[in-house]
Amino acid sequence: MENTLCVQSLCKRYRGFSLENVSFVLAPKRIMGLIGKNGAGKSTTLKSILNMVSIDSGSVKIFQKDFCRYEKECKQHIGVVFGGIDFYPLKKLSAITAVTRKFYTDWDQEQYRKYIKYFNLDEGKKFKELSNGMKVKYQLALALSHHAGLLILDEPTSGLDPVSREELLHIFRQIVKNENCSILFSTHITSDLDKCADTITYIHNGRVLKSADKETFLLSFEYLKTPEDTGALTLEEIMLRTERREWYDDAVV
Repeated sequence: MENTLCVQSLCKRYRGFSLENVSFVLAPKRIMGLIGKNGAGKSTTLKSILNMVSIDSGSVKIFQKDFCRYEKECKQHIGVVFGGIDFYPLKKLSAITAVTRKFYTDWDQEQYRKYIKYFNLDEGKKFKELSNGMKVKYQLALALSHHAGLLILDEPTSGLDPVSREELLHIFRQIVKNENCSILFSTHITSDLDKCADTITYIHNGRVLKSADKETFLLSFEYLKTPEDTGALTLEEIMLRTERREWYDDAVV
């Protein structure tokens, strides 16, 4: 089965921080969780994938096409949702949609109407009048209305209450189930990924520490367990213990 997204040996160097040889693949109709502490390189990875920053080396293929070479074509099939983005806060949703739809050759107005109704969105409202959860839903409606095969979500549940977060996670699972779509989901709220992710990629200090299906991923960190642990470690526990172990090793040295 051909992969939706293939990131190979991605490098991006800044003064004081570098992404080094970041590699992972995302299969069709899967949700991949991208985890790592703040400053680990999650957002830089997403921006590098989308060519929002110029990479130093490596490659990104989306739907088997080199993204840098076929960027315009690939973006027709990508939906991007960044938490905390305010679009045009004083514009009504109907006005934002009218402009957005012009960029996509496969815009499907019937699909758009379906998701506007499903998400219970009022197009007469200004963007700033929406709750944080409704803002994410509106961005999802736009992304799904041009039949995006890949959704790239950066902290989409950040700042949401638990009920709204749970609702969005259900929506993500339904999207992958019912649409021909994969999701790359970056978040620091690892409990969300415990519930919805099929695969996990863990970025640690600019490097991929592990990328695998969730079951294999969890098993690979069994060495972090203590005699008091009776079940599998959560993603949060894995991250905390990895960071703590590294700190201890550095302190001993």
